[in-house]
Amino acid sequence: MSAPRGKAASPFRQPKAVWAVAFACVISFMGIGLVDPILPALAESLDATPSQVSLLFSSYLIVTAVAMLFVGWVSSRIGAKRTLVTGLAVIVVFAALAGATDSIDGIVGFRAGWGLGNALFIATSLAVIVASASGGFSGAIILYETALGLGIAVGPLLGGELGGISWRGPFFGVAALMAVALIATLAFVPDLPRPERVTSPLAPLKALRHRGLLTMGIMALLYNWGFFTMLGYAPYPMELDAHELGLVFTGWGLLVAAFSVFFAPRLQARFGTAPVLYANLLGLAVVMAVIAAGVTHPTTVIVAVVVSGAFIGINNTLTTQAVMLVSPVERPVASSAYGFLRFIGGGLAPYVAGKLADATDLSVPFYLGAATFLLAVPVLAGGHRLLRRAEAGTGEGEPVTPTLTPVGAPAPTDAPPVVVAVGAHPGAAAVVDAAARLARDTGSPLEVVHVRRTAVVEEQAADTETDAEAKAAVTAHLDRLGGLGVAAGGQILTGVGDHAAAGRALARHAAEVGARTVAVGRSPRGPLTQFADGSFTSALTHAATCTVVLVDPDTEPRPLTARSLAQLRTEAR
Repeated sequence: MSAPRGKAASPFRQPKAVWAVAFACVISFMGIGLVDPILPALAESLDATPSQVSLLFSSYLIVTAVAMLFVGWVSSRIGAKRTLVTGLAVIVVFAALAGATDSIDGIVGFRAGWGLGNALFIATSLAVIVASASGGFSGAIILYETALGLGIAVGPLLGGELGGISWRGPFFGVAALMAVALIATLAFVPDLPRPERVTSPLAPLKALRHRGLLTMGIMALLYNWGFFTMLGYAPYPMELDAHELGLVFTGWGLLVAAFSVFFAPRLQARFGTAPVLYANLLGLAVVMAVIAAGVTHPTTVIVAVVVSGAFIGINNTLTTQAVMLVSPVERPVASSAYGFLRFIGGGLAPYVAGKLADATDLSVPFYLGAATFLLAVPVLAGGHRLLRRAEAGTGEGEPVTPTLTPVGAPAPTDAPPVVVAVGAHPGAAAVVDAAARLARDTGSPLEVVHVRRTAVVEEQAADTETDAEAKAAVTAHLDRLGGLGVAAGGQILTGVGDHAAAGRALARHAAEVGARTVAVGRSPRGPLTQFADGSFTSALTHAATCTVVLVDPDTEPRPLTARSLAQLRTEAR
């Protein structure tokens, strides 16, 4: 991953279009946590039982799940911006209607319409924010993740404050804020090109025939069953008012955001996706069992719910990455199939929990939630081999990631090559040219590896470049080098999720081709960003069996060590 010389680019230097979508993301991600603080108030004000109120979650999530099967088809026909705008408009209308109604049945029905808008929005928001970024996609993705974390954390706080005035407040608040986001999106987000071909509405269901995707989807269904059981029913035994509930779930949301963005990638890089998920699911089962056993003790429930935020943050990030790692289908199709199963689990859980609570007592739904977390472990184990092969890049019969795709004629093999890794960045050409000088001085051929990343956030995945754009970037490097008389070949390295996985994949490739040296440029990402999703250069340096050097157009190449990497991070600040 290369960058022009100078300080790391700020993720917050983005065009207005990115900020408009990011603001809409904050409000959208508030959607679920916003209503948690008002659940007891709704039950009291509308003379409804907890099981009736829980249908707010069920209608919202089940409609979202079913809609996820069709949003890819809709987006491919009308374009990403129109799909996004339609979703925002639907949310504005139905959130306002939910606030205006006087019956629990009306709120449940309008929340279903809200779920439709939510599906249209979440299926396209990441792709739109990446496509609208002009200052580098890495910064746009970090901004998107920040919006996600902010929405999760602030949603319950705002819901508690508005709910303290009236239970209608959170609904009207969402409608007003989303209306602002809708206007900003219309004003600042440009029209985006439609996909070259229309996606079949049956594609997500057909994709579930693949064992890896189905296994991870069922695991996500079970996980979300437990998760939404907790969200839907934990507020009642806490015996708190709306303001106090808002503070509790804000603490929960802060842990979700922190562990999702900062800690999940680090744990994944250290221990692997499957081992972390096993431990995490067991941890959630224990927390849920504590809630069940202590359901008559409000303090126990409060502490357990807040602590669960750490486990949920890790699970949300790694489950999606596991799905994308083993999926042999296009990213949007895999996202839709996974989202369908995930939201179905979340939608059914509150309904079943309500029936169980009415028939027995409030602890039983939580014990069932703990059981679904435990059941998710053997389901995940059923796909362990597929996931392990995908992470190692040694799949059998199905595409896995990270993958390397040759471009043009291969580099000559009469001498160990110099491999240079670059990304989609304005400074890439300068880094390649600097590496070409190093190859010429050592009498080595040059291999240009263009790193193309698939961003994964929550249930969404978006390619930061098309196949044609990545191929064009490599071809441009090879044509320029050919004009300079430099013997060179090209590769496209496609990675899912964190940068560290791509760095390790490049280290394996360098060993396979017997590379003399691997050259990289300065990272455009700051130290905080590199901590969040892993450092490509650090992972490459630790895994490579050959020398890794930093090339800069104005300085001599220098080998990278743990000490020099630390110095680079200090300079980036």
